[in-house]
Amino acid sequence: MLACLATAGFSLPAPPALSAPSVASAPPAQAKPTRRLFPPYDLGLLEGPDRDQWQKPDQIMDALGIADGSVVADLGAGGGWFTIRLARRVGPNGLVYAEDIQPQMIEAIGRRLQRENLVNVRTVLGTANDPRLPPGLDAALIVDAYHEMDDPGRPEVILTLLRNVARSLKPPGRIGVVDFTPGGGGPGPSPDERVDPEAVIKAAAAAGLKLLVREAVPPFQFLLVFGKG
Repeated sequence: MLACLATAGFSLPAPPALSAPSVASAPPAQAKPTRRLFPPYDLGLLEGPDRDQWQKPDQIMDALGIADGSVVADLGAGGGWFTIRLARRVGPNGLVYAEDIQPQMIEAIGRRLQRENLVNVRTVLGTANDPRLPPGLDAALIVDAYHEMDDPGRPEVILTLLRNVARSLKPPGRIGVVDFTPGGGGPGPSPDERVDPEAVIKAAAAAGLKLLVREAVPPFQFLLVFGKG
């Protein structure tokens, strides 16, 4: 999840009948991002009581058409804050894949699922350029994590990642990217680590994706929704 939150003063807050979340086995070594990943020991910074107010999860899920029975993925899921809200939205007839590249995050999500008594979530340990998701997704979501996934020195990493996500989508499936507006203030990464939405659109187009929706998530964020080109 989010890089540099501690230093930026961040105050962030398969069938459905699974008996327990399953963790995929560790994949072979692949490309590793050079950006600093959010440290698992700081997950408490992501749980601020005001996050629902500024993150606006319902607006984001509505834009992606996520509903009861949907099969969705949460990429860079961190401690599972958004995963839980996705799981409640899709209900017992739906399924959520919570993906992260840090094993400690996967473990944290597993503990959270047990506390919340949710059985419609599966955890997946991915890599920097392959989230290792199954086919058949209605939607995939990257919330507050794209700026960590995008390595300016190696643009092929994010391109490969987006292509792999697109392969897992159903034909009408959507990919949503939510991140912090450059110069927008508020919580989140430092200004030099924020991603320009135009750069996201350009990378998505290079990966064969088409921009469907662009809207603000005030006061701090932007939302981009892509479909298969």
